[in-house]
Amino acid sequence: MKRRASDNDGVIIQLRGVKRIYQVGVDQIHALDGVDLEIRENEYIAVMGHSGSGKSTLMNVLGCLDRPTEGSYKFGGDDVTEMEDSELAGIRNERIGFVFQSFELLPQMNAIKNVEIPLLYSRSGWLGRAAKAKKSLQRVGLADRMTHRPNQLSGGEKQRVAIARALVCEPDVLLADEPTGNLDSKTTKSIMELFDQLHQQGQTIIIVTHEEDVARHARRIIRMVDGRIYSDMSIEQDRAANSSSSAKSKEI
Repeated sequence: MKRRASDNDGVIIQLRGVKRIYQVGVDQIHALDGVDLEIRENEYIAVMGHSGSGKSTLMNVLGCLDRPTEGSYKFGGDDVTEMEDSELAGIRNERIGFVFQSFELLPQMNAIKNVEIPLLYSRSGWLGRAAKAKKSLQRVGLADRMTHRPNQLSGGEKQRVAIARALVCEPDVLLADEPTGNLDSKTTKSIMELFDQLHQQGQTIIIVTHEEDVARHARRIIRMVDGRIYSDMSIEQDRAANSSSSAKSKEI
């Protein structure tokens, strides 16, 4: 049965000394170089960094798509670094909802069928999956687009379908990788307003982005450099720190 719990302190995710090292010829690439991180229930976090900073690798580790080379990773108190592949697949399917930049919708299926896909692999979601998919689409404002295929939807509607699919198994964590990267500014605003609403409803959200305007919707911003966490601040602290840095740059 799917657990829907964090530990006693409300911590859902805990990383301790996590490294991810890739061997490229004779060289070792330290994509993650000793990351310590805790994420609690109902946090809204943005992970930022330039290309090569390690933010995408961190997302892959958090999403159980990749295993740490060193260190420990606990999800809801369970040590996922010790899990079999089948157990990790269960976490990815039922406890983590994924939203990608490119939507990843199947073109031959309508919105309902696309949203149903995670339920086909869920131990608890097989029965009544159409009703659950409809409910998830209603939640993201697509009650009138349920039978439309991806080629009949706008970019923003496609992303809403993708978010509905990520939510259909009622995951502990919603993990979004550059969710507005393929959207214009107006559509980006509406999608981020949807994420804000989901957070207000109690959803834990982690967004990986390079866009400052997107990150400003979060309540906590983690900035990465060279595989390490450079700063980890509340939105208010991060805004003050960046304002101070800008002021100093102008003085110079």
